[in-house]
Amino acid sequence: MPSLLGIDSGLTVTKAVIFDIDGTPIAVARRRVTQFMPKARHVERDMEELWTRTADAIAEAIKLSNRPASDIQAIAATAHGDGIYLVDKAKKPLGRAILSLDSRARSIVEQWLNSPLADEALTLTGQLPHVSAPSALLAWIKANEPERFAQIGHILSCKDWLRFCLTGVAGTDRTEASTSFTNVSTQDYSPDALKLFDLGEMIGALPPASRSDEVVGYVTEAVARRTGLAEGTPVVAGLHDVTASALGAGGYADGVVAVIAGTYSINETLSSEPRADPRWFCRNAIAPGQWNNMSISPASTANYDWFLDKLCAGERTGAEASGQSIHAVLAPEIEAAFNRPSSALFHPYLFGSPYGADASASFFGLGGWHDRGDMLRAVLEGIAFNHKIHIDALSDGFSFNQARLAGGVSRNPLVVQMFADVFGMPVTVTETDEAAAWGAALCAGAGIGVYANPESDPRNVGKIARTYYPDSARSAAYRIRYDLFRDIAEAMSPLWPRIGNLAVQHSQD
Repeated sequence: MPSLLGIDSGLTVTKAVIFDIDGTPIAVARRRVTQFMPKARHVERDMEELWTRTADAIAEAIKLSNRPASDIQAIAATAHGDGIYLVDKAKKPLGRAILSLDSRARSIVEQWLNSPLADEALTLTGQLPHVSAPSALLAWIKANEPERFAQIGHILSCKDWLRFCLTGVAGTDRTEASTSFTNVSTQDYSPDALKLFDLGEMIGALPPASRSDEVVGYVTEAVARRTGLAEGTPVVAGLHDVTASALGAGGYADGVVAVIAGTYSINETLSSEPRADPRWFCRNAIAPGQWNNMSISPASTANYDWFLDKLCAGERTGAEASGQSIHAVLAPEIEAAFNRPSSALFHPYLFGSPYGADASASFFGLGGWHDRGDMLRAVLEGIAFNHKIHIDALSDGFSFNQARLAGGVSRNPLVVQMFADVFGMPVTVTETDEAAAWGAALCAGAGIGVYANPESDPRNVGKIARTYYPDSARSAAYRIRYDLFRDIAEAMSPLWPRIGNLAVQHSQD
């Protein structure tokens, strides 16, 4: 039976998912990948470990499928965007990868944003520079690690590194190419964009950009031995996980805002013309002549995962040992908290925010009578509020009247209803547990002609979708909480730098 392999590598977990060509998941295998935080604002991972864990996941998925690997007709990878994965002239990893949660380049970006460069970048590239953009990270490496900078052979993204490991062919796709160095109008690489960031010497290190569904290589003999894949299996270029998630969840369409509540708060909508604004990134969509308008911040479920790791570690260990989901274990606490009034609010800015890199996370309104459930409710509401900030921005430039929600929280009906009430618009979820991996698999299938194009989802999406409609009374109540959430953030803006300086002062003492 023919099948497709979609690889989805996030910021904490890398997954291999095998799908029937009708879209049915056959097998999924996951591996956690170590995050290194050697100092404040530095978030890294080992590139060889990422490949090893991904290869292990592929091998396990093949075993779990109970099918021969030769059934897999094509492969595509998707992964977290931005950040940077460098290889040297011999195509070997050049130090650890820098993840998109990293904000070491904060001071460089602040200088850029307070100079004419900001408007020039917005006009030329369709986006303002930000701390995890390849432009900012390369500038930081040039200034702080000149020896490493001089050895750069290729500038890759996460999924590009995995594609290289599979095929030995270095390259990227159109969606990933537009993270820093493309002209927003032509959608092609721009030497002027590199020069704008004083990175003109990197022109030769930009990888060739292909269509997301273009076959760019084949599984090598060594990879076949390592993973159990069939040697020669076609591999397509793949795509940025923001786009892959929207595609796989059925939200990659006009008039829809796709909301991906993952590590990042991702909110995106398609357009047929470029429209630049400081509040969103205007990047390449899959097809030429289309743009993906993304309003994002590293401020979504990474906060929930942090809470689980730090404050629910015992329950998490116990749940895993008994084969339960930690989310199911905590669901009664969260539901009880939603059913009672609470003054607790949480700003989900552990790793970044729409308010700049100085913002930090905080609970407000806590009393001695609050319990962990109230705090979990506040975290989840804070995540939804932060998504709404981005959706409100996009609504100023584009027309949409419904949201498609993907991400782990979309499996909890209570939380999805809360999103609908916060947004004040219908929110649809599909029965797609692995939306990003399925988006990648759609590109793989299109690349070998199984589908007409990546948007030709063979599933009856209407039958596997459920729409949640906002309750007017709850929406009105959430508007009050949301306005207060934003007012507090505005009031904290002059204080956040002072708070951040405490850590700097401590490290100097």
